[in-house]
Amino acid sequence: MAHEVLKKIVAAGWLLASLPATAAENVLDLPIGDPARAGREVAVTLDGVVDTRAGELITPAEFAKRLANTRVLFVGEEHTTPEFHDVELAAIKALHEAGREVLIGLEMYPYDRQAPLDEWIDGKLTEKGFVDLSGWYVYWSHHWGYYRDIFQYAREQGLRMYGVNLPRAAVDLVRAKGFDALDPETRAHLPPKIDVANAEHRRLFRAYFSDEDALHSQMSDAALDSLHRAQVAWDASMGWNAAQALEKHGGKNAIIVIFIGAGHVAYNLGGVHQLEANYDGEVRSLIPVPVRVAGKPVGPVRASYADFIWGVPGRDGPGLPVLGVSLAGRIGKEPSKVIQVDKDGSAAKAGVKVGDVIVRLGGTAIGSTTDLQRTTGNYAWGDGTKLEIRRDGQPMTLDLVFRRPTPK
Repeated sequence: MAHEVLKKIVAAGWLLASLPATAAENVLDLPIGDPARAGREVAVTLDGVVDTRAGELITPAEFAKRLANTRVLFVGEEHTTPEFHDVELAAIKALHEAGREVLIGLEMYPYDRQAPLDEWIDGKLTEKGFVDLSGWYVYWSHHWGYYRDIFQYAREQGLRMYGVNLPRAAVDLVRAKGFDALDPETRAHLPPKIDVANAEHRRLFRAYFSDEDALHSQMSDAALDSLHRAQVAWDASMGWNAAQALEKHGGKNAIIVIFIGAGHVAYNLGGVHQLEANYDGEVRSLIPVPVRVAGKPVGPVRASYADFIWGVPGRDGPGLPVLGVSLAGRIGKEPSKVIQVDKDGSAAKAGVKVGDVIVRLGGTAIGSTTDLQRTTGNYAWGDGTKLEIRRDGQPMTLDLVFRRPTPK
């Protein structure tokens, strides 16, 4: 998993979203973050919420009460784990039912894609119209189905949603040349003070990548530093843009809940840290944690990992269908050329190999990663279809069935 995500970072300028604790250090149990909590651990309880500051197990309703003075809540997710999105929905429901005005900040959209979000909440777009017109599969790489219930609830309850990310080109520019390379208008979407030198955040960033990862081991310190700088850009921009949306659009009782990858939230060293230095309101964090991973119990977890930890069931593999390949994308002349095949994925079982060029999936032409993601979203686990590829210049048609990897 770390190898796959790092390849995405290098190829497309993408950053850490969420990774399991498979690195050399246990990401869930590092002695970093809030000094008052960094020296102790807490147990993870299925369907329970732990207030790590108080060391108490509480209900979702009590969780909402304890956020009475909070203005910004970061929720760290694993993008392809449905149970994490269940927690996100439960969190905004608990806050809404407690009488809070709830705004929602979204990692998947940059700040300049606000119009489709407003049209969705105002009931002006169908579901398909929103997915297409908003560029869901242009700006995001994960199945719409993971987020459908959240978007439907927000629309039903009139909870305003805001894109809080930087445009991808701006993140790429920061990674390559630094923050000073940004134009004034873009720089205004970042906080005045940005901390790129936090030693604990650098330790956390490197902990997500295993020492056995061939790609990681070949990268220079300078290359890793540039990736870390881009990670900081995401952390800083998403918190800052969310806080600006809250101040502009929210009332005195409002809270904005930001849904972003857990890597941006862990130990309050990412988005929380960057925002707290620039914002007077109370900022808190919540991260769901599976009680089991690969069949083994998880825990204990370092108390400084998040302000609230919500226990969820464990899961092996993605919750919704994926083909199980990485494509060349913008780094090659053939965007749909396969550069990696997950050994237990549906594509591998169908016979796809590195170097193949994907031509059509179920009759739909595939010319990019976006095309593949959008088309895959039409299938459910167990569905079968034809996959047309080109191998060594020769056309081939494979029988593809979307099946989950066998649990280990």
